Amino acid sequence: MTQYLTEKKWFFIAMIVGAIIMSLPIPEGLTQAGLVVLAMTVVATILFVTEPVPLPTVALLIVVGQVILLGVASDVVAKSLMKDSVLFIMGSLMLAVAVVKQKLDKRIALMIIRVTGTKTTRIALGISTVSGILASFIGEHTVAAMMLPVGITLITLTSDDPKKVRNLAAVLLFSIAYGCSVAGIGTPSGGARNAIMIGYWQEFYNIGIDYLKWMLYSYPMFLIQLPFVTFILILTFKPEVSDLSPAVDKLKAQVAAQGPLKGRDYVSIILFAFVLYGWVTMSSTIGMGIVAVLGAAAFLIAGLVRWEDLNNGVNWGVVLLYAAAISLGVQMKDTGAAAWIAQSFLDMLTPLGADKGMGLWLSVSVLTTGVTNTMSNGAAVAVLGPIVLNLANAAGESPVVIGFITAISSAFAYLTVVGTPACTIVYASGYLKTTDFLNVGWKMALMSTILMLIFASVYWPLIA
Repeated sequence: MTQYLTEKKWFFIAMIVGAIIMSLPIPEGLTQAGLVVLAMTVVATILFVTEPVPLPTVALLIVVGQVILLGVASDVVAKSLMKDSVLFIMGSLMLAVAVVKQKLDKRIALMIIRVTGTKTTRIALGISTVSGILASFIGEHTVAAMMLPVGITLITLTSDDPKKVRNLAAVLLFSIAYGCSVAGIGTPSGGARNAIMIGYWQEFYNIGIDYLKWMLYSYPMFLIQLPFVTFILILTFKPEVSDLSPAVDKLKAQVAAQGPLKGRDYVSIILFAFVLYGWVTMSSTIGMGIVAVLGAAAFLIAGLVRWEDLNNGVNWGVVLLYAAAISLGVQMKDTGAAAWIAQSFLDMLTPLGADKGMGLWLSVSVLTTGVTNTMSNGAAVAVLGPIVLNLANAAGESPVVIGFITAISSAFAYLTVVGTPACTIVYASGYLKTTDFLNVGWKMALMSTILMLIFASVYWPLIA
């Protein structure tokens, strides 16, 4: 019993905090329903951060709470769970499993090196570029899982002793993680947070941001960040070797032993190209989610992946989690809780002169960066989205600009192991320490924030 209470202490603390909030006097400008939603959001946030129970459990509690505490009809709650953005997340995760199943990692490594040459700095830039381009379309967790063997292959072929190549390992592995992170902002399929923000824009303001328009806003920023990633990594971790020619020779021999690409490999590439084409050309008419689900069905029909692979490889709890988070976000808007929090935050910023323009943008970015380094970026946007969009309305700012700042800043989870799936995956390799993330992460966050503010003030007004 004692062990159980110790393991679940944050669950009970969260419940107590929620009960206390609901028992407080209703603040001026907030309704009873808004207070309940605020309490549910605080409880969900505590559970997101501390994880005393599996995160899908939080999703189930959100669904139940809307019915029992808010009195919302169960049919209404069920309807709010299944948005196109949720279908998109589900389809993208299914596509990710199908892509990883093809085992193209060593061929990708050799392809990178044929373009970059064998110099360590150029290989690092090549890895972050390829990781980024792939992650901008199929999600960072998938690409990190697919590229990790690429990095480890180059590290182990250089030396069997991790201590002799510790800095090299840091450069190559962080090239994967940060390449994926900066790319996640590039397209709607780069991360669940992007789909969530698109859903909020549609729900709150009836603003439609399609696949191509999102890329127009954010893809240039992703590309510009890539050389900065390599510069910061080489500056922070000076690699023990400047040329990986011996490792590359061994890699060529391994790829040659695999033989040429097979027919199913070409079919996989063609199918995924069609999915990308569909996202760019049809997402505004049939929805990004339908394109993603259709693509997953095509891989199944072609026999490139089995349903058992998808069933075992897709984290269905993540789909439920994002569906519930979006549903809670809708309640935050409908009850006025998001507007009340936004106005309170704006009132706090006003004396500081940060209630509009660059000051407000920076405040929103810092807030989002802080939150996203303690929970998943999708959860961060799900929690903050309704608040910042109402904040934009109260401050007379563009909800599109504030929304992009929030979604992009949620990718700045460079400082912790749990900040992004990509960071967690490369840390699991055993070559990195938690202090490495702090050592390089603050430089990455500073660079990304400055670049984003420049884009918001100079580039975005030109394409609005």
